[in-house]
Parts: sequence; C-alpha cells; structure tokens
Amino acid sequence: MSSLTKEKIHLDLGCGKLPKNPYNADIVFGTDIFDAEIPQSNLDYKFIFNKVNLTGETLPYNDNFFDSVSAFDLIEHIPRYIHTEDKGFYSPFINLMNEIYRTLKQGGKFLALTPAYPNSAAFSDPTHVNFITTETHKYFTDENPFSEIYGFKGNFKLIRANWDVVANYRTQQSYHRRIMRRLHRKFFKGGLKHFLWEFEKK
Repeated sequence: MSSLTKEKIHLDLGCGKLPKNPYNADIVFGTDIFDAEIPQSNLDYKFIFNKVNLTGETLPYNDNFFDSVSAFDLIEHIPRYIHTEDKGFYSPFINLMNEIYRTLKQGGKFLALTPAYPNSAAFSDPTHVNFITTETHKYFTDENPFSEIYGFKGNFKLIRANWDVVANYRTQQSYHRRIMRRLHRKFFKGGLKHFLWEFEKK
C-alpha cells in the first residue's frame, strides 16, 4: 500500500452504498458488514471496499495509514459491552475507537455524526445499542480520557462537538451547509437529531 501514501486517503466506516468523503480525499476506503458493490464510474475518487464486522474484528489497515476517518450513522450500532467465548467480556465500542486512533496519521481527523440523546431518533431504531449524549466525546478527548480505565489507548484533540445535519458533511461547501441547517431547523419537527464529533489525532 506504500504507493498510495502520496495521495490523501480517507476511511468511511459503515459506508453502505453511499461512501462519504467529507475531506475530499483522493482515495476512499470503505468498510461495512454487508458487501457493497459500488460502480467506480459513480464516484470522483478511487474507492476500495473491505467487508469488516466492526463488532468483533480489527480494521485490516496499517498503523498511521489514513489522513481522515468518518462514521455516519454507525457508532450507535456498535455495542458498548459484550461477551464472547474467545475474548470474554470486552467493549467493541472502545475497540473501534482504538482502531480509529491506530490507523489515523498524526494530525489525522475523525468525523462522526450519530443520532443522540435526548432526540427520540437515538432510541427508535431497534438496532441502536450505543446511546450517545453530548458528553460522551469527553471520554476520548480529555488530557486524561475517562475511557483509559476501559482500555482506550489514544487521546484525541477535540475540534468540535455539536448538533448538526448529516447532509452538511456530504459536501465541503459552507453555503450548502448553512442552507441545509436552516431548512432542517425550519421543517423538521423536534430539531436536530445528529450529534457531531470532530477529533484530531495528537
């Protein structure tokens, strides 16, 4: 993979059939629990897919490989704590955060948008098992992250944590973001439902 390192490389976790490229990378890697056949002709960047179960598997990439990582509507599906015969009790959520930190380059960015408490969208989907609040990011971004005691091995710098709209981050055009935010607040009952994390690897 050394031939790829001169170009900006992004990883979109849980990419589905619509990979996200919020940092306008040249190459986008996508992972999902289901196979994703996405025609290259539909994309303006090179796309490489790997099938990965983020509940039990590590990311199949080298350390310090990605310039950026995104997770749109994904974190809420990753269990906080489970038991398996081979691993015993462990946290897939902490493991995923470790993997994101490991595979990011120094100074690399992590962007996540997740339905969050107290909006009902955090609970209405029966596959949501990890409920995020406006305080959860602090477990990964303090000088002494609280999640160290649970096995988190990184320490992200917080860029921002706020309520936002998923559609804002499918483009880097600030005008489009402002318009989408206004429309969402005007027409969608209950206000914003997604909470945004943007971190930087120290």
